[in-house]
Amino acid sequence: MAQTIPGFAHHRVTVADGVELWAAVGGSGPPVVLLHGFPQTHLMWRHVAADLSADHTVICPDLRGYGDSDKPREEGPDTYSKRTMAADVVALAGALGHQRFALAGHDRGALVAFRAGLDHPGTVTHLACLDVLPTLDMWEALHGTTAAVGFHLYLMAQPPGLPERMIEADPDAFFGHFLDTWTHSPDAVPADVRAVYLEACRNAVPSIVADYRASAGPDVAHDQADRAAGNRLSMPVTVLQQDWGAALGYEAAALWGAWAADLRHSTVSCGHFMAEEAPADVATALRELMAR
Repeated sequence: MAQTIPGFAHHRVTVADGVELWAAVGGSGPPVVLLHGFPQTHLMWRHVAADLSADHTVICPDLRGYGDSDKPREEGPDTYSKRTMAADVVALAGALGHQRFALAGHDRGALVAFRAGLDHPGTVTHLACLDVLPTLDMWEALHGTTAAVGFHLYLMAQPPGLPERMIEADPDAFFGHFLDTWTHSPDAVPADVRAVYLEACRNAVPSIVADYRASAGPDVAHDQADRAAGNRLSMPVTVLQQDWGAALGYEAAALWGAWAADLRHSTVSCGHFMAEEAPADVATALRELMAR
């Protein structure tokens, strides 16, 4: 087992046929599930989870395909769709005794959280998404030379084979690039935590690529279907983002507002890894969300 959140218990829970998620669980009180992003594990929530555990039951899983959770073979486009991964999270919380819970996600975890909010509105009571756009909006926002910032999205969208071989040729350089360039505070991800992230990613290249590949396939189709049907997030929603819109030419609050009636959108000044760079601010935003 990799480094984890001090004082939290550890669980392996079956969430689907042949798939178990590993999760750190701590605290007591109303439940909140925290989903990590790329290229990280549940450990990215270590500061926020410790803070929230004073008055909440905090559940921090490794997503399907990441960390110490199972990494099923990509049998088709739905193996790593956000719909499938959201169902994992609902099953995990249910197995731990929580039929309704607040949900927060960062990066890839935010896309899983977004899908869970749309697919399971009676289960997700509050929703927070950190530093992403919904998948459909993300692809529509990327254009021209500014899309170079998302080069990895296009690489991992390719059919199985080439992206895996390219990344496996030097996984530490590939994943380390994002850890190094997406943070404004280098000390926010100390050397020991960085090593955990790199080892976890090194051991999960096919499943990480499959997760991203799904975002150019079924995830887009699911968002398109919801947009066409007029489906929106029914719970209170908080979005924290960097000002990507200024660089890429979109208005993030407007894009998110099309999906959520009860939305609080804030632009933050820290880097992408905000739960590690500004944990007190994130914890405060989540507490304010769950009080709505």
